[in-house]
Amino acid sequence: MTFTARDFPVRIGVQLQPQHAPEYSMIRDAVRRAEDMGVDVAFNWDHFYPLYGNPDGEHFECWTMLGAWAEQTTRVEIGALVTCNSYRNPELLADMARTVDHMSGGRLILGIGSGWFEKDYDEYGYDFGTAGSRLNDLGAALPRIADRLGKLNPAPTRHLPVLIGGGGEKKTLRHVAEHADMWHYFVDVPTYERKSAILDEHCAAVGRDPALIEHSAGLGTRDPDDAVGKAEELVKAGISLITVGASGPDYDLTVLEALCRWRDSNN
Repeated sequence: MTFTARDFPVRIGVQLQPQHAPEYSMIRDAVRRAEDMGVDVAFNWDHFYPLYGNPDGEHFECWTMLGAWAEQTTRVEIGALVTCNSYRNPELLADMARTVDHMSGGRLILGIGSGWFEKDYDEYGYDFGTAGSRLNDLGAALPRIADRLGKLNPAPTRHLPVLIGGGGEKKTLRHVAEHADMWHYFVDVPTYERKSAILDEHCAAVGRDPALIEHSAGLGTRDPDDAVGKAEELVKAGISLITVGASGPDYDLTVLEALCRWRDSNN
């Protein structure tokens, strides 16, 4: 096949979900294995409890882990898929991101979203609000994060790429058009194409070139052959960063390995 994902190189990511691992060493080993396989980006997620399986199972915190990954890895980009805006003051988050950026030698992606997992909010004492209020809060936080990044001393090592996750057509995609370098969504191709067209409309409204926004998507399959076929469909539709998930305790990276081989065979 010929890659057709806009003007971005096709990349492979993995989301190492920090759940159901009774020892952190299992996650540390998974990051090492993923980097050795040639993955381009290693993500975790920003939750306090497992999203599936035992709801009260083992779980570790997102940003502490990213600091460890920054020191452990040498090549891959790292980030959260995605940070919940509600859990941290925007200025604090900017400072955390700048620090991990320096720790990693300039490899952090600042993934962020409005939040949705109500149990996190209830158990940790955050106001859940409504989907609309959380999106409004995200819209207010993004300029504050950018402003703080511009004030920090020392400054980030590079322009920190901002990845916004979500597919809300009125607010989320508007936030992407205004603030993001990357847009992530778990989606089938027909839905993606419709939402991508809406994002282009938002970009036109704010005077932004949509070709400057990298498109990213998750791949929800455990079958390596199926994953390659689906990845080819996503790339033809314009998606250049394709991410698969892996959960503890085993962190099976079979699909990731197949996708890395596929990427290399077509580059």
